[in-house]
Amino acid sequence: MAILKVDVVSAEKSLYSGKAKFVVLPGESGELGILPGHTPLITRIRPGLVKVVHEDNSEESFFVAGGLLEVQPDHVTVLSDTAIRGEDLDEQKADEARAKAREALANAKDHADIAVVEAEIEMLVAQADAARRIREMTRKH
Repeated sequence: MAILKVDVVSAEKSLYSGKAKFVVLPGESGELGILPGHTPLITRIRPGLVKVVHEDNSEESFFVAGGLLEVQPDHVTVLSDTAIRGEDLDEQKADEARAKAREALANAKDHADIAVVEAEIEMLVAQADAARRIREMTRKH
């Protein structure tokens, strides 16, 4: 069976380096599914969940706050400023941070500040959604 080498890296550390048979992640234009032998690709990714399906069909998930994806036929690299292991996500903290960011948005005066806060809110919404999806997947198994 063909496999992929997969690396998930944040600005602080490598979160995952191993083998997988399939990777799913949020591309700019929608969900991307990467199988061994995929055409080489470099693209930006949106905030969301990266799912790595191992050779034994077990799954591991990571939240990324956007970043870059590089695909080679036998290697996938996910680079993100912020990446969090799925089991370390805290939906309540993400929701609380989103509420604070919405307050900051209400008080923002110039367009640059507004854009920064809106991007933060988008990332926090994706983080809370990822935490919910992981919790639901865990219940099913």
